[in-house]
Amino acid sequence: MDKPWFSFYEKGVPQTISYQNQNLNDLLIQAAHTVPSNTATNFVLRYMLGGRLTIGGKMTYRTLNEQVDRLATALYQLGVRKGDRVAVMLPNSPHYIISFFAAMRIGAIVVNTNPTYTSRELQHQLEDSGAETIILLNLFWPRLREIRRETKIRRTIVAHIFDTLPFPMNLLVKSSQKKSPDWVEMHPEQDIFLFGHLLEKYGPTPPRVMMSTDEVALFQYTGGTTGLPKAAMLTHRNLMVNTQQIDAWLVTGKRGQEKMMAAIPFFHVYGMTVAMLYSIFMGAEIIVVPNPRPIDNVMNIMQKERATIFPGVPAMYIGIINHPKVAEYDLRSIKACVSGSAPLPMEVQERFGQLTGGRLVEGFGMTECSPIALVNPVYGTRKAGSIGIPVPDTDAKIIDLETGVEMPIGGGGQGELCVRGPQVMKGYWNQPEETDLTVDADGWLHTGDICTSDSDGYFFIVDRKKDMIIASGFKVLPRDVEEVLFMHPKVMEAVVVGVPNLARGDDTVKAFVVSKAGENPSAEEIREFCKLHLAPYKVPREIEFRTELPKTMVGKVLRRVLLDEEKAKQK
Repeated sequence: MDKPWFSFYEKGVPQTISYQNQNLNDLLIQAAHTVPSNTATNFVLRYMLGGRLTIGGKMTYRTLNEQVDRLATALYQLGVRKGDRVAVMLPNSPHYIISFFAAMRIGAIVVNTNPTYTSRELQHQLEDSGAETIILLNLFWPRLREIRRETKIRRTIVAHIFDTLPFPMNLLVKSSQKKSPDWVEMHPEQDIFLFGHLLEKYGPTPPRVMMSTDEVALFQYTGGTTGLPKAAMLTHRNLMVNTQQIDAWLVTGKRGQEKMMAAIPFFHVYGMTVAMLYSIFMGAEIIVVPNPRPIDNVMNIMQKERATIFPGVPAMYIGIINHPKVAEYDLRSIKACVSGSAPLPMEVQERFGQLTGGRLVEGFGMTECSPIALVNPVYGTRKAGSIGIPVPDTDAKIIDLETGVEMPIGGGGQGELCVRGPQVMKGYWNQPEETDLTVDADGWLHTGDICTSDSDGYFFIVDRKKDMIIASGFKVLPRDVEEVLFMHPKVMEAVVVGVPNLARGDDTVKAFVVSKAGENPSAEEIREFCKLHLAPYKVPREIEFRTELPKTMVGKVLRRVLLDEEKAKQK
């Protein structure tokens, strides 16, 4: 009676799972042993000649595992040891997968790093994590160069997009890349190494490193609701458990036969766990998409490569169903899609199902739970506006906002959603107080999301974490943007809110600015300044100038008033 959601588990979904006692290194080794000749990565850069020529390359599980061995050997020979942090700043590419598992193979900790970070944002993450090694694309080198001396970085490994491509495709892509105005020429130096050279120089003979499943595998930075981004420490067990929970939930998944559409970034924990780890667990083909924009690119790849599973964010699905030429695409290979990061309207789910024949459902996750905690049944009962029901071995409850007392399931009241399960993080790196505020002594993760539930055990978010903005699938802390706005010499006051974007299904970052006396900056001037200091998804798309901002009696800006005004305008 305490867990009515069990009645809505699909046939074949267990209430509890007997988890394999493996670390993430074992995951790839097992795939390479069981399906060595299966395609592991299908790296799609673009199509030519009307789709008859694919610019990219494929790699089997056997080859992928050998490449991981080579890079792991190189990292060890360069001085990386168990527990050391290795920052990975790469787009979706075979390089990312090789780098991630090479770190796992020698017991290092991966620090997922957003490739769109500015130098300022990158510096904070490198300093906080204590990373001494970074693997990044050559195009990102100028941003690291600006701040490298202010960090602990001792070795930089520079990748080129053509490193893992077969001959002669690598020469074709290299020639094309060098003509680009963004091309950055790199040469080996004392502490700078080339990814491709390391794979050639070192053999597949990494040392054998013993690892417990309870050891940390990943630093995944998250904004939470207040303060600077902090690193959630996710263990091998956290990530392996969540991978197997996903496997249990997708009852129609066939080992060695699926094709995963990897269009969401691996550096985001959702893309990393669902699109990468789950695929390798299944021995699936990972269709690696470095850039999902424009949406035509995603649709072309889905059609050409016959993807069967497509995790994504609402903006992707909304873009597909509203594409003027969607009827010209054959997307019927899709079987299942799980959407996260923002609300997914039921009409979008239904329309997408009509176009593809597959099922699209909404779920809920957080960085702190590796990330999936609740999902609507893929082929069972899905409810409009619901984030679903807890996955196996996961508990969920709602607590009163004032008293913290647990509220009855289906009682109708609103409270904070809390979840508990083996996928919940070990804690925040170097932030014990924040850890204690987020995960209580009984293991309950306090999400900060305001929810209700129905008598069937389905949960519904009625409000987001206080002030958090979800833009293009990424979390944006208003404070991060406001700090940059205050750096502008013509700005006196500024506040940032997330305005609901009905077309995309997430938020638009909007800034309200009060100029200094005698100053008259333009919106474009403010926006260009922000681009120098913020990742693109954090830059305000809308800027409104005001003579004053609404405030409380003690001078605190009433952010909610501004947001309510924007919602009223939309109505």
